[in-house]
Amino acid sequence: MDELVTGDAVVLGLRPARLPSRALAIAIDLAVLMTVFVVLSLGLAVASVTLDEAATAAITVATFLLVLVGGPVAVETLSHGRSLGKLACGLRVVRDDGGPIRFRHALVRGAMGAVEILGTFGVVGSIASLVSARGRRLGDVFAGTLVVRERVPAGRAAAAPPPPPWLLGRFAQLDLSGVPDGLWLAIRQYLTRMNQLDTVVRGAMAERLSTDLAARTGVPVPQGVPSAAYLAAVVHERQVRDVRRVAAAAGHGSPAPAPRPVPARQEFIGERTVNDRPAEVRQGAPDRPSATAPGGDGAEVRAATGFAPPA
Repeated sequence: MDELVTGDAVVLGLRPARLPSRALAIAIDLAVLMTVFVVLSLGLAVASVTLDEAATAAITVATFLLVLVGGPVAVETLSHGRSLGKLACGLRVVRDDGGPIRFRHALVRGAMGAVEILGTFGVVGSIASLVSARGRRLGDVFAGTLVVRERVPAGRAAAAPPPPPWLLGRFAQLDLSGVPDGLWLAIRQYLTRMNQLDTVVRGAMAERLSTDLAARTGVPVPQGVPSAAYLAAVVHERQVRDVRRVAAAAGHGSPAPAPRPVPARQEFIGERTVNDRPAEVRQGAPDRPSATAPGGDGAEVRAATGFAPPA
C-alpha cells in the first residue's frame, strides 16, 4: 500500500502497479496498436502506389506517429488513464496526488513511451520500473503520474460511515452525472479515513469536498446540513442508484429495496445527535445521553459511526 498525501494533508491509500502487471497491460496495448498500424499501413500502401519513395516514407512516418504515439495519448486522455490493456489488468494512471490525469500528462507519457518502450524494446522502461520504489517508468516521473491498481480485494476495502436517517432519500433527485470519478474517490477516501486526520484538516477537507460536489451537481449544500453528513448522504444515494442499475440490468423488474434505517446508536453525524431521531423511533426507547450534552462524552456514538462529535 502506498500513501499519497494531497495538498490538503489527506492520505490516500493506493496500490502501485508493479512490473509484471504493467508489462502485461503494455503488451495488450501494443498488440492492438500494432494490428491497427499494420492494417492502416497496408491500406495506405495500396492507396499510395503511384507516389514516389519520399512521399511513401513521409506517410509511413506520419502513420507511425499517429497510431503508436498519438493513439495511446488520445486513449489515456479520453479514458482518464485507462487504456485497453490497463482496463483488462485492473490498472489506472493517476496523478501523483491521486487525481485523474489530463492531456498534458498523457502527452508526456506517450512521448517518453516512444523512446523507453518502442525505441529500446522496453528495456529502459523495465529497468526504471524495477529501480523505482513505486514502479514508475521515466514517462511517469516526467509527467508526475503513477500507475495504480483499481481492483482491490473486497475484504480490505473500508466501508464509508452511514448517513443519518433524516438525510436518507433527501438527495434522490440530485443529478450526479457530472461528478467525475476522481472526486468520488476523494470523497470516499475522506469518509473512510477522516478519523485519522487532524480536527482542523478534517473540517477544512469536508468543506472543500462538499463545495466541489455541490458545484458539480449544480445544487448548493442545504442549510443546516454538516459537510460530512452531506458527503455521506450523497455517497449513499449513489450506492443506492448503482444497486438499482445493476438490478435493472440483470432483468429484475422491481427496484432495489429501500435502505434499512440506521440503528439509533449510528444516528450521530456532524452536528446531529441521537436525540434527533423521529418520534416513532424514539417511542418506547429509553432516554440516552446526548453526545454533546453535559456529562456525555459521545464515545458510543463515535464508535458506531466513525464521526467524532464537534468540540
